[in-house]
Amino acid sequence: MADHARMKTADHSKMKLGKKPRHYDRRTLRLAKYLTPQLPPPPPSVTNSGSVTSWGMMLNGPNTYGQGIPSVGLGDCTIAGVAHAVQVWTLMKGQEVTVPDSTVLHYYEQWDGYNPSNPKSDDGGDELNVLKDWRKQGFSGNPLQAFADPDPQDELHVKQAIMLFGGLYIGLQLPISAQTQDVWDVASGPNGQPGSWGGHAVFVPDYDPQTLTCITWGQLKKMTWAFFGTYCDEAHALLSPDMKPPAGFDMAALLADLKKVVS
Repeated sequence: MADHARMKTADHSKMKLGKKPRHYDRRTLRLAKYLTPQLPPPPPSVTNSGSVTSWGMMLNGPNTYGQGIPSVGLGDCTIAGVAHAVQVWTLMKGQEVTVPDSTVLHYYEQWDGYNPSNPKSDDGGDELNVLKDWRKQGFSGNPLQAFADPDPQDELHVKQAIMLFGGLYIGLQLPISAQTQDVWDVASGPNGQPGSWGGHAVFVPDYDPQTLTCITWGQLKKMTWAFFGTYCDEAHALLSPDMKPPAGFDMAALLADLKKVVS
């Protein structure tokens, strides 16, 4: 256990989560199939988050929202992660775009089934279903061409995905210990058990030799590679039509496979 696990100055205990348990679809494309030996090795560090320091809560925690949104926020992290991915993509194109809370709310209703008149419907969402809806419908004018999953336990492929596509949309089974860590790290004991706090969806745009950085609750949050390997239960590389992968990534094969599996 690293020193990070003993740091307890953060307080995320009032933040909302909202990722439902991962479900598997055998048709989901696997990123490894399209990574050829010609692909350049990933650099030691990648930073796609630029100099942005405030990313927006995206309704996923306490705030003053109006629109009938509870002041404690909503369990809409699956939609917040999509909105944060769009922020990174547009930042990489030279002009960062933040979708308004009303748009986030719309997609939480449409894709995750939230009904503002029924508080019990605020029960989160399924990452894979959200990505399927995004690919079919777009998100506030931002299309998703495809997605393909790296193995979260394969550090090389995780780095390549972040290098190639601006980040990873991931699911974490957060432990209670994550509520009070400045840098998320593996902790022992009952509070370190995966999922003892709950499931959470985030977008990861950066990494370095020691940590990865995700966007959550309006800020950048670092996690150690050990934390990622222990608590990440799903990871999805998102392919924007605007991104042109370098030689070594077999885009033609991916698009051909996509035609076979889309419904």
